[in-house]
Amino acid sequence: MYSSVNTIWVLLGAALVFFMQAGFAMCEAGFTRAKNTGNILMKNLMDFCIGTPVFWLLGFGIMFGGAGALIGGFDPLVQGDYSAILPEGVPLSAFFIFQTVFCATAATIVSGAMAERTKFISYCIYSLMISAVVYPISGHWIWGGGWLAQLGFHDFAGSTAVHMVGGVSALIGAKILGPRIGKYDEAGKPRAILGHNLSIAALGVFILWFCWFGFNGCSTVSMTGDETIEAAGSIFVTTNMAAAVACVTTMLFTWIRFKKPDISMTFNAALGGLVAITAGCDMVSPLGAAIIGICAGIVLPLAVEFFDKVVKIDDPVGAISVHGVCGAMGTLLTGLLAVDGGLFYGGGAQFFLTQCLGVVSVIAWVVVTMLIIFTVIKHTIGLRASAIEELEGLDIHEHGLPTAYADFSQSTSMTAVAKANAYPEPVAARKATPDEAVPVQVTSAPSGITASDVALSKVTIICSQAKFEALKDSMNDIGVTGMTVTQVLGCGIQKGKTEYYRGVPMTMNLLPKVQVDIVVSKVPVWEVIKAAKKALYTGNIGDGKIFVYRVEDVVKVRTGETGYDALQGEE
Repeated sequence: MYSSVNTIWVLLGAALVFFMQAGFAMCEAGFTRAKNTGNILMKNLMDFCIGTPVFWLLGFGIMFGGAGALIGGFDPLVQGDYSAILPEGVPLSAFFIFQTVFCATAATIVSGAMAERTKFISYCIYSLMISAVVYPISGHWIWGGGWLAQLGFHDFAGSTAVHMVGGVSALIGAKILGPRIGKYDEAGKPRAILGHNLSIAALGVFILWFCWFGFNGCSTVSMTGDETIEAAGSIFVTTNMAAAVACVTTMLFTWIRFKKPDISMTFNAALGGLVAITAGCDMVSPLGAAIIGICAGIVLPLAVEFFDKVVKIDDPVGAISVHGVCGAMGTLLTGLLAVDGGLFYGGGAQFFLTQCLGVVSVIAWVVVTMLIIFTVIKHTIGLRASAIEELEGLDIHEHGLPTAYADFSQSTSMTAVAKANAYPEPVAARKATPDEAVPVQVTSAPSGITASDVALSKVTIICSQAKFEALKDSMNDIGVTGMTVTQVLGCGIQKGKTEYYRGVPMTMNLLPKVQVDIVVSKVPVWEVIKAAKKALYTGNIGDGKIFVYRVEDVVKVRTGETGYDALQGEE
C-alpha cells in the first residue's frame, strides 16, 4: 500500500531539489562575466537534461540495482525490482525522480569552477560521465548498501555523496583546465576578476537556501510517525542554523581580515554552511549545527584564498571550497558532533574513523576517475576554449549569442531620469510638427551672437552614482538645464585604499561612476564648478573630478543654429 503523505513529501523534495538548478545557474552567472552568461545558463540546463536520461539508462541501476559491496547492478530503463530499498509507502517512480535530481546536483557543481573557458561539447561529455558512472558508484557505497554503508558511514543527504563528489570533480577539472586569461600576473599573483551581477548571484544563493530545506528535510522520505515528523522539524532547524551562523562568521572574519565585510564571500558562506550540515543534519543538535556553521564560516574564506593564492587554481564561484572542502569537513564533523555516537558525546572514535575513511575513499575514487575522464577529453576533442573565444566570450563563439543582455544599456535609465528632471515636459513629447520642421541649414543665430562672441565651455564632472541627484539639483538651481549623463567605470591615478574581492586585492579598482557633460556659455564656468564642488564634496577619496574644455562651436542639427543660440532650449 502506498502512503499519500510519504509520496507527496518525496515528490515535494524532488521538485525543490530540481529548482536548485535555477539557484546554481543564477549564482554562477552572477559571479562570472557578462560575456559568458548564456553559456553558464546553457550548461546548468543541459547537465540536468543530459543527466536525466543517462541516470535512467545506467546510473540508477548502478547505484541501487544490487547489494554488491562496490557496485549495484546493470538495469537499463529501471525495470528491476527495487522493493527492498524503496522507502515505506513510496512508489518506485517517486523514488527514481528524487534520486535523479540529486544526481543532477552533483553534476552541475562542476560548471562553476570551470566557468568562462571550457568548451561546451566537452562540458556535456564530462557531465554525462559524472551522471552515468562517477556519482552512481560512490553513491552506491553510501546509499545503495555498498561497503561504506555496511561499515556505518553516515551521510544523511549528501555532503559527501553529492557535494564533495561535485567539488572534487571541479577541483580536478579546474586544475587540468588552467586559470582564465589574466587571472594571474607574471609573478603568479592573482588578480581580482569581478562577477558582473551580484544581484543575480544573491538571488541564486537565496533560491539554493530555500531549496535546501527540501534537499535535507525531504531526505527523511517519510512524514508518518511522530518520530519521523519530529526529525523533519529538527532537520529544518539545523539546516537553517548552520547556514545563518556560517554567514555571520564569514562576515565578521572578512571584516577583521580585509577591514570590510566581503559580500560575495559571505554569500558563499551560506552555501558552505548548508553543504557542511547536510551530512549530519539529522544527528546533530542546534548547538552542533551552530558549531558546524562557525567552522564553515572560517574554513570557507581560507579555502578560497588557499586555492586562489597558494595552489593557484582559478575557481570563479568558489565551488571547490563550498562543495568540496565544506562537504568533507561537514562529514567529518558529524563523527564528532552527532548526539548519538559522536566522539564529543562519548561515542568513541569508531564512528569518526569511519567518517574519515568514507571521505578519503570517495575523494580517491573521484580523483582517479575524473583524471581519466578529463585527460581523455583534453587529448581528443579538447577541454579548453581557444584564447580568442575566451577573450571575446563563450556566448558569441559557442552559441552565436552576441550578448545575454540585448537592448539593455545601463546608461539609458539614468540619462532618461536626468532629462526628465531637467525639462518640465518630457523630451520624448517635444516633437516638432510638420509646419515647425525646417530643413537643416546653417543660419545666423537670431540673437546675432556666435561662438566667437561668447566663450563656450564644456564641463565634464565625474562623480559617484550616489551623488548624481544632488549634482543635478545644484545644476538646475544655477540655471543649467541641459546635460548628458553616462554611467562609466573608472579610477584615479592616486594611491587609494586597497580593496579586496574574495580575498584578492584589486590593483585596478574600476568603480561605477557617473559622467555628466555640460556645455555652458551664459552660466559662468566658475559658478558651475562651485556648485558641483558643493554638491559632491564629502572629504573622502572618490568625491570625483571636474574637467573644463574650450568648445570651438555648437551646431543644432534640426535648425542649423550655431553658437550661443544652439544651446538654448525651445519654447
